[in-house]
Amino acid sequence: MSFEIRDRDLLARIGRLETKSGTIETPLLMPVVNPTVQPISPRTMREEFDCTMLITNAYIVRKHFREEAVEKGIHSFLDFNGVVVTDSGAYQILVYGDVEVTPAEIVQYQEEINTDVATILDVPTGWGVSKQYARHTVNETLKRARKLAKVKTRDDIAWIGPVQGGCYLDLVARSAREMGSLPFQIHALGSPTPVMEQYLFDVLVDMVMTAKMNLPLERPLHLFGAGHPFMFALAVALGCDLLDSAAYALYAREDRYMTEYGTTRLGELEYFPCSCPVCVKNNPQSVTKMLKAERQKILARHNLYACFSELRRIKQAIVGGRLWEHLELRAHGHPSLLQALKHLRKYEDYLESHSPITKKSGLFFFSSLGLIRPEVVRHRKRLSERYSPPKEAKVLVLLPQTQTKPFHKSKEHRRVLKGIQRNLGDKAHEIHVCAYAAPFGVVPTELDEVYPLSQHEIATPLDAETINHTARQVASYIALTNYRQIILLQDLETWKGKMATACRQACRKKVIPLTVLRLKKQWNESALNSLVTAIQKALE
Repeated sequence: MSFEIRDRDLLARIGRLETKSGTIETPLLMPVVNPTVQPISPRTMREEFDCTMLITNAYIVRKHFREEAVEKGIHSFLDFNGVVVTDSGAYQILVYGDVEVTPAEIVQYQEEINTDVATILDVPTGWGVSKQYARHTVNETLKRARKLAKVKTRDDIAWIGPVQGGCYLDLVARSAREMGSLPFQIHALGSPTPVMEQYLFDVLVDMVMTAKMNLPLERPLHLFGAGHPFMFALAVALGCDLLDSAAYALYAREDRYMTEYGTTRLGELEYFPCSCPVCVKNNPQSVTKMLKAERQKILARHNLYACFSELRRIKQAIVGGRLWEHLELRAHGHPSLLQALKHLRKYEDYLESHSPITKKSGLFFFSSLGLIRPEVVRHRKRLSERYSPPKEAKVLVLLPQTQTKPFHKSKEHRRVLKGIQRNLGDKAHEIHVCAYAAPFGVVPTELDEVYPLSQHEIATPLDAETINHTARQVASYIALTNYRQIILLQDLETWKGKMATACRQACRKKVIPLTVLRLKKQWNESALNSLVTAIQKALE
């Protein structure tokens, strides 16, 4: 098996995963197929939904269809000509406490039915357990994982190495490191289902990121039980390449209708807010009158359309460099998702270091949530770690951002730069002109066209957190540099005095003078003369 990455955004990847039954593209959703009760056939999934990969439970297949599945092979048994992944029965351990099969037997059975991707019989940690028990699940899962090489007899089947530990992040980290040292082709995060069922998405962020940061990056990561489309964007942005869903069928049994922003009971709908083939040909009233079995099939089909549709949106967002914007949009669909997005601040350095440096499109900055995004964090870090002002610069002139970008090509900044050159002559090189701009802080003129400083759009008026953050970044820049004096052209309407306050505090600590020009019309002739006069005095 090989995994080739084609596009990236945040920690998400569009990749090509090669298996013995074909190559599939990630991120990918695997519908869960229960061979005993299945509202949509695997053949229909392939033909109607272009489903290239599904997952079924080898333990259930073995229990109910043991010899038949061996004789036919899992693909013919399911009547599916795509890639088949088999789980091992670990979920049944979580629900019932035990299964009637040994780890070696389920390995052998998965080989006998000719699956494409198989899973060892791990011991899931679950939720609400003691740390002692969680440690046991990690140890036992690792013990079984180490025995796989001696038990398996085929090399053409890819194997999933599950990561356990639950909410105990130190155990998740250890499990990931040790599982990652073993020759598995794919890894999976175990025990997330109870977390997602309780909408503890900030906890899920911790679990996924801890696993991701300790596993080999070149291997795909599968998130078990990520069944609802409204959280797909979060999971994919965190680096989950494979998702599986039984929710499309389980929700249909309860007359629940999925959308990318939540779930609604069928009885609460007057209209179907969807244009899939199911919703175009039906309405809530007609579906409600159907017999239960037919209604379940109708809703399951719609739910599956909703899942695949959302995943296609996410993939296009990755290609277009707009996954953050899509993630922010989805996060406003539920407070728990928004809380999880805010929680990503904890991992902003890791996100920045593993995100693309440039993209095909500029950024849309809507609110202070965007302060976490890698491009903003990267500018802050590189300005402090890799940038030095011109050696001859003695005076820093800070000009407010303009609607035109790059800032130094705006008519306002051009007038200032020409005025400095015209009035100061040989001493002009001692003046360093920079813009101060949300959300980046200081934007030196010589870096003004570097992505994404000129390739972004920002919503105004700025919220308080964005104003304070940007002002702090300007103050940090002053603290790290060796200018003899700072001149600030203050935009009171935008910055509410916060920029002047931050600069004043920074200059006080550096014991250097600060000149603040409080002008109502910053860019008129009088403003320009006042600015040039202040600069001339600074150089005396």
